[in-house]
Amino acid sequence: MSLQPDQVRTVARLARLALREDDLPLYVRHLSDILDMAAKLNAVDTAGVEPLAHPLDVVQRLRPDAVTETDQRERFQAHAPQVENGLYIVPKVIE
Repeated sequence: MSLQPDQVRTVARLARLALREDDLPLYVRHLSDILDMAAKLNAVDTAGVEPLAHPLDVVQRLRPDAVTETDQRERFQAHAPQVENGLYIVPKVIE
């Protein structure tokens, strides 16, 4: 798909991007190349291809799902300006 300069100007305007006229041919070519690549990817038959969670067939190292930190709520809340029932009291910021 080949973009026209006016289309690139429109996209730049909608995206609020400053675009110099000198750079316009470069952007037209690069954006057209990106759309061509997307069209090629869309044309690939992926029927029967299993979706992957990761492109490499490796097993991720996992750590045990265990609590390693101690509860320090009271220690941290001792420094808070205002606490009530274990919650931090903060000024209202939204009316």
